[in-house]
Order: sequence, then C-alpha cells, then structure tokens
Amino acid sequence: MSNPILGVFYHWLGGLASASFYIPYRGVRRWSWETYWLVGGVFSWIIAPWIFAGLLIPRLWHVISSAPPQALLLAYTFGVLWGVGGLTFGLTMRYLGIALGMAVALGFCAAFGTLIPPLFEGKIGSIVGTVSGQMVILGVLACLVGIGISGMAGMSKERELSPEQKAATVKEFHFTKGMLVATFSGIMSSCFAFGLAAGKPLGDLAKASLLEHGGSDLWQNLPVLVIVLLGGFTTNFIWCLILNFKNRSGHEYLNLRPAAVAEVSAAEGLMLSTAAEEKSVSSEKPLQTIAGPAPLLRNYLLSAAAGITWYLQFFFYSMGQTKMGQYEFSSWTLHMASIIIFSTLWGIVLHEWRGTSRRTHALIALGLLLLIGSTVIVGYGNFLGTEPSH
Repeated sequence: MSNPILGVFYHWLGGLASASFYIPYRGVRRWSWETYWLVGGVFSWIIAPWIFAGLLIPRLWHVISSAPPQALLLAYTFGVLWGVGGLTFGLTMRYLGIALGMAVALGFCAAFGTLIPPLFEGKIGSIVGTVSGQMVILGVLACLVGIGISGMAGMSKERELSPEQKAATVKEFHFTKGMLVATFSGIMSSCFAFGLAAGKPLGDLAKASLLEHGGSDLWQNLPVLVIVLLGGFTTNFIWCLILNFKNRSGHEYLNLRPAAVAEVSAAEGLMLSTAAEEKSVSSEKPLQTIAGPAPLLRNYLLSAAAGITWYLQFFFYSMGQTKMGQYEFSSWTLHMASIIIFSTLWGIVLHEWRGTSRRTHALIALGLLLLIGSTVIVGYGNFLGTEPSH
C-alpha cells in the first residue's frame, strides 16, 4: 500500500546513511585507499545485502533462482557499470570534499537516474498529462536547480579560498580534476537506478513470497539489491586487486610486511597517478613515509561500519520505493536530494565552508532550501497520485 509521506521519510533516512558512510573511513590509519575501500565494500556489497535479504525474504534463493535470467543479467550488468561510477566517487570526495563533491556527482546521477527510466519505458507522456505527475516533475526540476545552486556555492568557494585554506579542510582539493571525475562518476552511478528497474521481475517474485508467508511487501526489493550490488562488487573487487598489485599494498590486509615503512598508495585509480607524480616532483620526501604497522582491528571495524552504513542507504531506499505509488521513478530524485542535504550539513560540521563569504553561505542556504522543498513537492505529487480519481 502506497504512503508517500512515509516513503519520503525512508528516503531521508537513506540519504542520511549515504552522506555519513565516508566519515568512518577518515579514522582508518596506514591503509591505502584500495585496501579500506575493498574491506568496506565486502560489507557493503556482499555481507549486508545477503544477511538482510536472507533474514527478511522467505526462501530467498528460490526467489532469485526463479527470476527471469534476462532480468538477473541486466540487473547485474547495470551493477557492474554503476561500480565504475562508484570507484571514481571516492576520488570526487578526495578532490572536492564531501559537500561539493556529492552535489556535483549526485546532480548528474539524479538527472539521468530519474528521467531516463520513464523515458525508456515510454511513460513520460502519461506522467506529464496529470496534475500529480506535473507536480512530481516540478519537484524533480526543483531538485536539479538546488543541485546547480549547490555547485555554484562550490565554485564560489573555489574563488574565495586560498590554496592553504582549501588544503586545511580538503587536503587534495583540485577543482578541475574534481569536476571531471564528479561528472563521470555521476553519469555512471545513475546505472544503479537502471539496475533496480531491470530487476523489477525479481522484486515481484519476492513480493509474492512475502505475502504468501504473511510478510510485508516493504522488503520486496531487497533481492534486487543483492544482484545489483553483486555487479558493483565485481568491478570494485577487480580494480582494488589491480591497485593492490600495482601499489604493492596487498600486505596491508594482514600486516604481512614487518618493516617499519609501509608504502602509501600512489593512486585511488589511474587518475590519481598524475597527482602522485606531481607530489614526488614538488617534494624531496618520497611517498612511502608512513612508519609502523596498521592498527588492524581498528581499521577493520571502521571499514565495516562504513560499509554497513553505506548499504543502509539502499536498504531504506528500497523501503521508500515501495511507498511511492505510481510515480516510483521519483524515488531516485528523493534519494539524491536527501544525500546532498545531509552531505552539505556534514560539510558545515566538518568546517569545509569555513572562510567563505556571506554570498557563498547564502548559496548554500538557498541550495538546501530548494533541495528540501523538492522532496516535499515530489512527496506531495505522489500523494496526489494516490487519491482516487473523480
């Protein structure tokens, strides 16, 4: 049964989880990016999805094995493509910071992930032909404008802060590289929405199984997450192993190298290799200067916390999606808007905007206001769509 107000609440919880997941990684010590990203990813893409779905979906494996092979293949493939975007998402945070990085990357992700599925299915005409559908589209547009204004705030920050001030909050702040990576990441990350849409037959089977066993259809999309995230794991697993080999960081998982010097990863991806070379040229000190073994228990616990928190964004997303009624596609906008709202607030808490002008602060406030308003408009449009026609 649809309940858009409750659906918006679930999407806000998912946005809070997504905006917060990177925080535990900040406490990881003496691990390369590829090491803690893969450890956290095992919890995000494998452990958490299977445990939650296994506990909540009756006969999970039977449901998955009964799904049409084409639906499974498409969901998995889109997950692989989404994984490419996810890999570069970490670079976005590193170059632009949490607030601006998420605003730009998720802006493209919101636009593509929200509008392409109904366009592909040929439903956009019927959507814009109703008052409720027009209200939902208005909310989507408000979200995109809010994202654009958040990006303007980031550009204003770029002009106002000195390199020293930027480095104090985002150590490797680089606007040009960050914007390029964020654009690519956002477009590829929208494939997650396509994967969820492709896996709908699997969700329908899960719903039938839940209702047959007296459960709630609130969990029907959890098996779809299992397949899409398996695709994302494939991409990230391969790339992180390549980086472990390339950067000789594989020993970090178990502190197998007893020497007092551990090598720092030269890259989070191929794009970071250039930055590493610049550092080695501009400084006499080599990159491998971290002494002592890594605190393994601490690092594993923090990475696990980050990974599970990351998964919770889509756990709540899948719940919110079941409550949005006939305009289910708008869930992606609500999710993206919620992430940017909370990531912007995290940016304020972490002082990423310290030293900027009142104009920049005004842009931040206006962007937040529009994003919050967009979730209200989309929710109201969905509510109108649940009312019986006269």
